[in-house]
Amino acid sequence: MKIKIYTDGACSGNPGKGGWGALIQENDNEKKLSGSELNTTNNRMELTAVIKALEHYDEAREIEVFTDSKYVMQGITEWIKNWKNNHWKTSQKKDVKNKDLWVLLDTVSAKHDVKWSWVKGHAGDYGNEIADKLATQAILES
Repeated sequence: MKIKIYTDGACSGNPGKGGWGALIQENDNEKKLSGSELNTTNNRMELTAVIKALEHYDEAREIEVFTDSKYVMQGITEWIKNWKNNHWKTSQKKDVKNKDLWVLLDTVSAKHDVKWSWVKGHAGDYGNEIADKLATQAILES
């Protein structure tokens, strides 16, 4: 069965204290992952959530990742091809922001058969709501 992963990132201040959360659904089981960083951005937390969730699996798996971040969604499905071809430069010849995390996400996602899906945040989607709670709770607990 395909694994479903819901991810979210949050930041108190941007930059500021950040948190990330991931809900992994596999068969009838759910696993919750979360963490925080002291000086970060919302986009870095969105990326970290996906990376940490994908790193949860050592062996190749069929995974559907649900994110409410258009930055993550467009970055991994559209922009990354050109960034790599242009030596991690944008179309304006500037360095890609968060390159370290994009390189890591590219590497960990290549291990798996990943389908990327965007969901509207704060719209009642069960998995997204749990991931959001995990991310915001991680900030409060840090």
